[in-house]
Amino acid sequence: MPALMIQGTGSNVGKSLLVAGLCRAARRRGLKVMPFKPQNMSNNAAVTADGGEIGRAQALQALACGVALLSDMNPVLLKPETGVGAQVVVQGQRRTSTSAADYALLKPRLMEAVLQSFHRLQAQCDLVLVEGAGSPAEVNLRANDIANMGFARAADVPVILAGDIDRGGVIAQIVGTQAILDPEDAALIAGFLVNKFRGDPRLFDDGYNLIEARTGWWGFGVIPWFHGAARLPAEDALDLVDNGKGGPIKVACLGLSRIANFDDLDPLKQEPGLAVQMVMPGQAIPGDAVVVILPGSKSTRGDLAFLRAQGWDVDLMAHRRRGGHILGICGGYQMLGQSVADPDGIEGPPGETAGLGYLDIRTVMTKDKRLTRSSARHCATGLTVTGYEIHIGRSEGPDCARPFAMLEGRPEGATSADGRVTGSYLHGLFTDDAFRGAWLAGLGVQASGLSYAQGVEQVLDDLADHLEAHVDVAAMLALAR
Repeated sequence: MPALMIQGTGSNVGKSLLVAGLCRAARRRGLKVMPFKPQNMSNNAAVTADGGEIGRAQALQALACGVALLSDMNPVLLKPETGVGAQVVVQGQRRTSTSAADYALLKPRLMEAVLQSFHRLQAQCDLVLVEGAGSPAEVNLRANDIANMGFARAADVPVILAGDIDRGGVIAQIVGTQAILDPEDAALIAGFLVNKFRGDPRLFDDGYNLIEARTGWWGFGVIPWFHGAARLPAEDALDLVDNGKGGPIKVACLGLSRIANFDDLDPLKQEPGLAVQMVMPGQAIPGDAVVVILPGSKSTRGDLAFLRAQGWDVDLMAHRRRGGHILGICGGYQMLGQSVADPDGIEGPPGETAGLGYLDIRTVMTKDKRLTRSSARHCATGLTVTGYEIHIGRSEGPDCARPFAMLEGRPEGATSADGRVTGSYLHGLFTDDAFRGAWLAGLGVQASGLSYAQGVEQVLDDLADHLEAHVDVAAMLALAR
């Protein structure tokens, strides 16, 4: 079946959203569409229907397509564990952890898996929309590339190049990309898009015409800034900002160095009674926070050290003395215990690190990774909580006798004796509207009554409408082969 690839002149130019919008637009034309990203780097992952994990952006794109999440949609997922190393997930399952230098040696062996996944998706749909990674202009990485032109050449997929005018220099971005590419790579690019324009797009007519004249590529449109993007799950931790505006009740979340699955917070951000504030490195935990959330982490022991280096352990002690609540999710749950041991060095050097000591549990990292969608019964309210688990490690201790929830007939998570510190391995718990409302009621906040899932669906429809209004979508889709 036909395919079309969106590549970018750099990271964060809007490739993920462009593909999501095109997915929804193509679906509304009656096509069965599948998203695909050969290689992704993100600690924000989603659990698939076939028991694997993929980048959160591909999960959003699958939602735009109205199809189940499959591991083949993102066959190579890199999950950074340190500044120079990452976990390598292939077709949904952890294969190894490697340094950047060693990954360059591993990469040539991954193209087979990438093409295998791509062709399996092609056999199931009418159209595959592919997202590149980073930029094809990184020609120093072109050898054995599986993410951009290396994949496009191997699969014979036409490319549209997107530039970001908001960061400036979009003419140089697009013209310069063509100038530096291998001619055979450049020949696969059929046209370009100018994304994230603020103001009247007609003011860029001269620049747009110059790009067409210099490159010989067809221009498919100038896309104004899409303000609804802030209401969709972000994949890149670089997109996290201090957004402490909102209602009278403040929820603070720690911006850990290896923060993972931070979209757990997204449903809370839509609540007008809350002010959700990301506490970034160098900042203190606000003294007026009612709840502090310790989010997931790709390196629990590493982020414990990072947390202490910021002085957040001292802030948490003060928060606890003031009667504040603490919620730990996944890696954040592990940090709340007495200790975190990693005898086999799965997440870093072998060893054991003292936890924060707010829950009487101990965690041991294990080689087995739990990847599953889960439905549990919240012990405090009796409500059903739906979410997913994506973690290594086993946590046990006396406070597990006061579980957060009952999952498959067994206790899940732990709660302190006074009920003000809670930990759970369940991600995505706040997407459940009824549970979110009950949790907010416990803080004295009236829930908005809005459906988070319906809100995301509406934004995806708005995104497709936005592209249809400013881009020749029909001509773009006609390029697919």
